[in-house]
Amino acid sequence: MKRRSIVGTFVWMAVAVVFSGCSVIDEDLSDCGTQADVDYELQLVTNMTTEIQTQLSAQADVQLASALRTHLSEIFSDYAHDVDLSFYDTVDDSIRLQHDRHIMDANQASYTLNLPMHQYMHLAVANIVDNNLVGLVNDEHCHPSMLQQVQQDTIDSHGTGIFTARLPMKVLENVDQTFDVHLFMANCASMLVIDPQGYDVSNVKAYSTGFATGFSICDSAYVYPKKSPIVRATKMNGQDNTSDFGFCSVTFPSPEPGKASGLTRTVIETEEPFIAQPGEESLWEYRVYVPNPDGTITESVLGIREPLRAGQLKIIKCRIGAGGKIESDAPEVGVSITLDWKPAGQWEIPL
Repeated sequence: MKRRSIVGTFVWMAVAVVFSGCSVIDEDLSDCGTQADVDYELQLVTNMTTEIQTQLSAQADVQLASALRTHLSEIFSDYAHDVDLSFYDTVDDSIRLQHDRHIMDANQASYTLNLPMHQYMHLAVANIVDNNLVGLVNDEHCHPSMLQQVQQDTIDSHGTGIFTARLPMKVLENVDQTFDVHLFMANCASMLVIDPQGYDVSNVKAYSTGFATGFSICDSAYVYPKKSPIVRATKMNGQDNTSDFGFCSVTFPSPEPGKASGLTRTVIETEEPFIAQPGEESLWEYRVYVPNPDGTITESVLGIREPLRAGQLKIIKCRIGAGGKIESDAPEVGVSITLDWKPAGQWEIPL
Protein backbone atom coordinates (compact mmCIF):
# COMPACT_ATOMS: atom_id res chain seq x y z
CA MET A 1 0.00 0.00 0.00
CA LYS A 2 1.69 3.20 -1.17
CA ARG A 3 1.51 6.33 0.95
CA ARG A 4 -0.34 8.33 -1.68
CA SER A 5 -3.11 5.73 -1.69
CA ILE A 6 -3.95 6.37 1.94
CA VAL A 7 -3.60 10.14 2.02
CA GLY A 8 -6.92 11.95 1.85
CA THR A 9 -6.95 15.74 1.67
CA PHE A 10 -10.15 16.95 3.20
CA VAL A 11 -9.81 20.67 3.80
CA TRP A 12 -8.11 23.53 2.03
CA MET A 13 -7.99 26.95 3.65
CA ALA A 14 -6.58 29.80 1.57
CA VAL A 15 -5.58 32.51 4.01
CA ALA A 16 -4.74 35.98 2.72
CA VAL A 17 -2.37 37.79 5.08
CA VAL A 18 -2.49 41.53 4.45
CA PHE A 19 0.05 44.05 5.69
CA SER A 20 0.31 47.85 5.61
CA GLY A 21 3.62 49.38 4.59
CA CYS A 22 6.60 50.32 6.80
CA SER A 23 10.36 50.09 6.43
CA VAL A 24 11.50 48.43 9.68
CA ILE A 25 10.23 45.87 12.16
CA ASP A 26 9.10 47.74 15.27
CA GLU A 27 9.50 46.31 18.73
CA ASP A 28 5.71 46.29 19.14
CA LEU A 29 5.35 44.40 15.85
CA SER A 30 3.10 47.08 14.33
CA ASP A 31 1.89 46.42 10.78
CA CYS A 32 4.48 46.14 8.01
CA GLY A 33 3.41 45.87 4.40
CA THR A 34 3.29 42.73 2.30
CA GLN A 35 0.80 40.03 1.35
CA ALA A 36 1.09 36.28 1.80
CA ASP A 37 -1.16 33.27 1.26
CA VAL A 38 -1.21 30.46 3.81
CA ASP A 39 -2.71 27.21 2.53
CA TYR A 40 -3.80 24.69 5.16
CA GLU A 41 -4.08 21.06 4.07
CA LEU A 42 -5.33 18.45 6.56
CA GLN A 43 -4.06 15.04 5.53
CA LEU A 44 -5.81 11.94 6.79
CA VAL A 45 -3.15 9.23 6.62
CA THR A 46 -4.87 6.06 7.83
CA ASN A 47 -5.26 2.34 7.22
CA MET A 48 -8.81 2.20 8.63
CA THR A 49 -10.58 1.02 5.48
CA THR A 50 -7.96 -1.60 4.68
CA GLU A 51 -7.85 -2.89 8.26
CA ILE A 52 -11.62 -3.32 8.49
CA GLN A 53 -11.83 -4.97 5.08
CA THR A 54 -9.01 -7.37 5.98
CA GLN A 55 -9.93 -8.27 9.55
CA LEU A 56 -13.74 -8.10 9.41
CA SER A 57 -14.40 -9.54 5.95
CA ALA A 58 -16.54 -12.54 6.97
CA GLN A 59 -20.28 -12.36 6.42
CA ALA A 60 -20.85 -12.87 10.14
CA ASP A 61 -18.81 -9.72 10.87
CA VAL A 62 -20.77 -7.35 8.61
CA GLN A 63 -22.75 -5.84 11.49
CA LEU A 64 -19.67 -5.49 13.68
CA ALA A 65 -17.73 -3.81 10.86
CA SER A 66 -20.61 -1.40 10.29
CA ALA A 67 -20.79 -0.56 13.99
CA LEU A 68 -17.04 0.11 14.05
CA ARG A 69 -17.19 2.42 11.04
CA THR A 70 -20.03 4.37 12.67
CA HIS A 71 -18.18 4.56 15.98
CA LEU A 72 -15.03 5.92 14.30
CA SER A 73 -16.82 8.29 11.94
CA GLU A 74 -15.92 11.29 14.13
CA ILE A 75 -12.32 10.10 14.51
CA PHE A 76 -11.12 9.17 11.02
CA SER A 77 -13.12 11.94 9.39
CA ASP A 78 -12.84 14.23 6.36
CA TYR A 79 -14.34 17.06 8.40
CA ALA A 80 -12.75 19.73 10.58
CA HIS A 81 -14.92 21.41 13.20
CA ASP A 82 -12.47 23.91 14.68
CA VAL A 83 -8.93 25.18 14.20
CA ASP A 84 -6.54 26.89 16.63
CA LEU A 85 -3.71 28.93 15.04
CA SER A 86 -0.73 30.33 16.98
CA PHE A 87 2.16 32.43 15.65
CA TYR A 88 5.25 32.58 17.86
CA ASP A 89 8.42 34.62 18.04
CA THR A 90 11.54 32.60 17.29
CA VAL A 91 13.91 34.35 19.73
CA ASP A 92 14.24 34.57 23.49
CA ASP A 93 11.33 32.71 25.15
CA SER A 94 9.36 32.21 21.89
CA ILE A 95 6.28 34.02 23.14
CA ARG A 96 3.06 33.90 21.14
CA LEU A 97 2.59 37.01 19.00
CA GLN A 98 -0.83 36.22 17.55
CA HIS A 99 -3.59 33.72 18.28
CA ASP A 100 -6.62 32.95 16.11
CA ARG A 101 -9.48 30.50 16.69
CA HIS A 102 -12.12 29.62 14.11
CA ILE A 103 -15.13 27.34 13.97
CA MET A 104 -15.00 25.83 10.49
CA ASP A 105 -17.82 23.26 10.32
CA ALA A 106 -16.98 22.76 6.67
CA ASN A 107 -14.53 21.07 4.34
CA GLN A 108 -13.27 24.40 3.05
CA ALA A 109 -12.87 27.81 4.63
CA SER A 110 -10.96 31.04 4.01
CA TYR A 111 -9.66 33.45 6.63
CA THR A 112 -7.90 36.80 6.49
CA LEU A 113 -5.15 37.15 9.07
CA ASN A 114 -3.31 40.43 9.63
CA LEU A 115 0.29 39.77 10.62
CA PRO A 116 3.33 42.06 10.69
CA MET A 117 6.37 40.98 8.70
CA HIS A 118 8.42 38.83 11.04
CA GLN A 119 10.07 35.41 11.53
CA TYR A 120 7.46 33.12 13.10
CA MET A 121 7.04 29.55 14.20
CA HIS A 122 3.45 28.66 13.37
CA LEU A 123 1.59 25.89 15.24
CA ALA A 124 -1.89 24.72 14.25
CA VAL A 125 -4.32 22.32 15.96
CA ALA A 126 -7.68 21.11 14.65
CA ASN A 127 -10.66 19.42 16.37
CA ILE A 128 -10.00 20.00 20.07
CA VAL A 129 -13.12 21.99 20.99
CA ASP A 130 -15.33 18.89 21.25
CA ASN A 131 -12.66 16.60 22.70
CA ASN A 132 -13.30 16.77 26.44
CA LEU A 133 -10.30 14.54 27.24
CA VAL A 134 -7.57 16.50 25.46
CA GLY A 135 -6.79 20.20 25.78
CA LEU A 136 -4.18 22.70 24.64
CA VAL A 137 -1.90 23.75 27.53
CA ASN A 138 1.17 25.97 28.00
CA ASP A 139 0.47 27.53 24.61
CA GLU A 140 1.56 31.08 25.45
CA HIS A 141 5.06 29.97 24.43
CA CYS A 142 6.05 27.83 21.47
CA HIS A 143 8.14 24.96 22.83
CA PRO A 144 6.06 24.16 25.94
CA SER A 145 2.82 24.17 23.88
CA MET A 146 1.25 20.74 24.27
CA LEU A 147 -1.86 18.66 23.80
CA GLN A 148 -2.47 17.26 27.28
CA GLN A 149 -4.83 14.44 28.19
CA VAL A 150 -6.78 14.73 31.46
CA GLN A 151 -4.82 13.30 34.36
CA GLN A 152 -7.01 10.54 35.78
CA ASP A 153 -6.40 6.88 36.58
CA THR A 154 -9.29 5.71 34.38
CA ILE A 155 -10.59 7.62 31.36
CA ASP A 156 -12.88 7.25 28.35
CA SER A 157 -11.71 7.26 24.72
CA HIS A 158 -10.93 10.43 22.80
CA GLY A 159 -14.03 11.88 21.19
CA THR A 160 -12.50 13.44 18.07
CA GLY A 161 -9.66 12.91 15.64
CA ILE A 162 -7.02 15.56 16.41
CA PHE A 163 -4.74 17.11 13.76
CA THR A 164 -1.62 19.25 14.24
CA ALA A 165 1.02 21.08 12.23
CA ARG A 166 4.10 23.19 12.71
CA LEU A 167 5.86 25.45 10.17
CA PRO A 168 8.55 28.17 10.27
CA MET A 169 7.21 31.29 8.52
CA LYS A 170 9.40 34.21 7.49
CA VAL A 171 6.99 36.93 6.42
CA LEU A 172 8.83 39.42 4.21
CA GLU A 173 7.96 42.98 3.24
CA ASN A 174 6.66 43.66 -0.28
CA VAL A 175 7.12 40.03 -1.41
CA ASP A 176 4.35 37.74 -2.64
CA GLN A 177 4.56 34.57 -0.54
CA THR A 178 2.68 31.30 -0.18
CA PHE A 179 3.04 29.01 2.85
CA ASP A 180 1.82 25.41 2.78
CA VAL A 181 0.78 24.00 6.17
CA HIS A 182 0.11 20.24 6.36
CA LEU A 183 -1.79 18.93 9.38
CA PHE A 184 -1.48 15.26 10.35
CA MET A 185 -3.51 13.11 12.73
CA ALA A 186 -2.21 12.89 16.31
CA ASN A 187 -4.35 10.07 17.75
CA CYS A 188 -5.36 6.55 16.70
CA ALA A 189 -7.71 3.66 17.50
CA SER A 190 -7.67 -0.05 18.30
CA MET A 191 -10.27 -2.79 18.52
CA LEU A 192 -10.27 -6.16 20.26
CA VAL A 193 -12.56 -8.62 18.41
CA ILE A 194 -13.59 -11.65 20.50
CA ASP A 195 -15.15 -14.95 19.44
CA PRO A 196 -17.44 -15.88 22.39
CA GLN A 197 -17.42 -19.63 21.61
CA GLY A 198 -20.70 -20.13 23.45
CA TYR A 199 -19.79 -18.00 26.46
CA ASP A 200 -22.22 -15.55 28.04
CA VAL A 201 -20.62 -12.23 27.13
CA SER A 202 -23.23 -9.85 28.55
CA ASN A 203 -20.96 -8.75 31.42
CA VAL A 204 -17.54 -9.02 29.76
CA LYS A 205 -15.54 -5.79 30.00
CA ALA A 206 -12.28 -4.64 28.44
CA TYR A 207 -9.81 -1.80 28.93
CA SER A 208 -6.67 -0.65 27.10
CA THR A 209 -3.52 0.99 28.44
CA GLY A 210 0.07 1.88 27.60
CA PHE A 211 -0.40 5.02 25.48
CA ALA A 212 0.98 8.55 25.48
CA THR A 213 -0.75 11.16 27.59
CA GLY A 214 0.66 14.27 25.92
CA PHE A 215 1.92 15.58 22.60
CA SER A 216 4.54 18.30 22.16
CA ILE A 217 3.27 20.19 19.12
CA CYS A 218 6.42 22.06 18.08
CA ASP A 219 8.65 18.98 18.48
CA SER A 220 6.02 16.64 16.99
CA ALA A 221 6.69 14.16 19.78
CA TYR A 222 4.64 12.20 22.33
CA VAL A 223 5.13 12.10 26.09
CA TYR A 224 4.69 8.84 28.01
CA PRO A 225 4.07 8.62 31.77
CA LYS A 226 5.55 5.99 34.06
CA LYS A 227 2.03 4.69 34.70
CA SER A 228 -0.42 5.01 31.83
CA PRO A 229 -4.12 5.49 32.61
CA ILE A 230 -6.66 2.77 31.96
CA VAL A 231 -8.96 3.51 28.99
CA ARG A 232 -12.53 2.22 29.08
CA ALA A 233 -13.11 0.44 25.77
CA THR A 234 -16.50 0.78 24.12
CA LYS A 235 -18.32 -2.53 23.63
CA MET A 236 -19.82 -3.39 20.24
CA ASN A 237 -22.07 -6.39 19.71
CA GLY A 238 -22.22 -8.65 16.68
CA GLN A 239 -25.35 -9.74 14.85
CA ASP A 240 -26.34 -12.24 17.58
CA ASN A 241 -25.13 -13.83 20.83
CA THR A 242 -22.98 -16.37 18.98
CA SER A 243 -21.20 -13.85 16.74
CA ASP A 244 -17.94 -12.04 17.34
CA PHE A 245 -18.19 -8.91 19.46
CA GLY A 246 -15.62 -6.24 20.17
CA PHE A 247 -14.18 -3.44 22.28
CA CYS A 248 -12.79 -0.23 20.77
CA SER A 249 -10.67 2.56 22.26
CA VAL A 250 -9.39 5.84 20.78
CA THR A 251 -6.12 7.09 22.27
CA PHE A 252 -2.77 8.67 21.64
CA PRO A 253 -0.23 6.24 20.11
CA SER A 254 1.83 3.61 21.91
CA PRO A 255 5.62 3.83 22.22
CA GLU A 256 7.81 2.53 19.42
CA PRO A 257 9.88 -0.65 19.99
CA GLY A 258 12.93 0.17 22.08
CA LYS A 259 11.32 3.40 23.31
CA ALA A 260 9.06 2.28 26.12
CA SER A 261 9.38 5.69 27.78
CA GLY A 262 10.26 9.21 26.73
CA LEU A 263 9.46 10.88 23.42
CA THR A 264 8.37 9.20 20.18
CA ARG A 265 8.03 10.92 16.81
CA THR A 266 4.53 11.15 15.33
CA VAL A 267 4.98 11.03 11.54
CA ILE A 268 6.43 7.77 10.23
CA GLU A 269 8.08 8.75 6.93
CA THR A 270 7.90 5.46 5.05
CA GLU A 271 5.91 4.07 2.13
CA GLU A 272 4.14 1.74 4.59
CA PRO A 273 3.72 3.86 7.74
CA PHE A 274 1.71 1.26 9.70
CA ILE A 275 3.85 -1.82 9.09
CA ALA A 276 6.30 -2.53 11.92
CA GLN A 277 8.26 -5.48 13.25
CA PRO A 278 7.26 -6.59 16.77
CA GLY A 279 9.58 -5.58 19.58
CA GLU A 280 10.78 -7.86 22.36
CA GLU A 281 8.56 -6.30 25.01
CA SER A 282 4.90 -5.41 25.25
CA LEU A 283 4.23 -1.84 24.11
CA TRP A 284 0.52 -1.57 24.99
CA GLU A 285 -2.22 -3.79 26.41
CA TYR A 286 -5.82 -4.86 26.40
CA ARG A 287 -7.19 -6.17 29.70
CA VAL A 288 -10.29 -8.35 29.49
CA TYR A 289 -12.49 -9.40 32.44
CA VAL A 290 -14.77 -12.40 31.97
CA PRO A 291 -17.26 -13.36 34.75
CA ASN A 292 -17.61 -17.13 35.25
CA PRO A 293 -20.72 -19.11 36.31
CA ASP A 294 -19.10 -19.86 39.71
CA GLY A 295 -18.91 -16.14 40.51
CA THR A 296 -15.18 -15.71 39.83
CA ILE A 297 -13.69 -13.32 37.30
CA THR A 298 -10.89 -14.24 34.91
CA GLU A 299 -8.49 -11.45 33.92
CA SER A 300 -6.60 -11.78 30.65
CA VAL A 301 -3.88 -9.25 29.84
CA LEU A 302 -3.02 -9.11 26.14
CA GLY A 303 0.38 -7.50 25.63
CA ILE A 304 0.92 -6.24 22.08
CA ARG A 305 4.51 -5.99 20.83
CA GLU A 306 3.71 -4.01 17.66
CA PRO A 307 3.37 -0.21 17.96
CA LEU A 308 0.06 1.60 17.50
CA ARG A 309 0.81 4.74 15.50
CA ALA A 310 -0.91 8.06 14.82
CA GLY A 311 -3.66 7.64 12.23
CA GLN A 312 -3.72 3.86 12.59
CA LEU A 313 -6.53 1.43 13.35
CA LYS A 314 -5.32 -1.89 14.77
CA ILE A 315 -7.76 -4.83 15.04
CA ILE A 316 -6.74 -7.79 17.22
CA LYS A 317 -8.74 -11.02 17.03
CA CYS A 318 -9.03 -13.50 19.89
CA ARG A 319 -11.49 -15.95 21.53
CA ILE A 320 -12.80 -16.96 24.94
CA GLY A 321 -11.45 -20.32 26.06
CA ALA A 322 -12.05 -22.60 29.04
CA GLY A 323 -12.51 -20.81 32.35
CA GLY A 324 -13.05 -17.44 30.66
CA LYS A 325 -9.45 -17.22 29.41
CA ILE A 326 -8.77 -15.04 26.37
CA GLU A 327 -6.72 -16.84 23.72
CA SER A 328 -4.98 -15.36 20.65
CA ASP A 329 -2.99 -16.87 17.80
CA ALA A 330 -1.49 -13.55 16.72
CA PRO A 331 2.32 -13.73 16.93
CA GLU A 332 2.62 -10.15 18.18
CA VAL A 333 0.26 -10.78 21.10
CA GLY A 334 1.19 -12.38 24.41
CA VAL A 335 -1.45 -13.31 27.00
CA SER A 336 -1.16 -13.63 30.77
CA ILE A 337 -4.05 -15.03 32.85
CA THR A 338 -5.22 -14.41 36.40
CA LEU A 339 -7.91 -16.80 37.62
CA ASP A 340 -10.28 -15.66 40.36
CA TRP A 341 -9.12 -12.10 39.83
CA LYS A 342 -9.83 -9.51 42.57
CA PRO A 343 -9.65 -5.72 42.09
CA ALA A 344 -6.40 -4.40 43.57
CA GLY A 345 -3.42 -2.21 42.78
CA GLN A 346 -3.27 1.29 41.34
CA TRP A 347 -6.53 1.34 39.33
CA GLU A 348 -10.15 1.12 40.28
CA ILE A 349 -11.79 -0.99 37.54
CA PRO A 350 -15.59 -1.03 37.92
CA LEU A 351 -17.02 -4.44 37.06
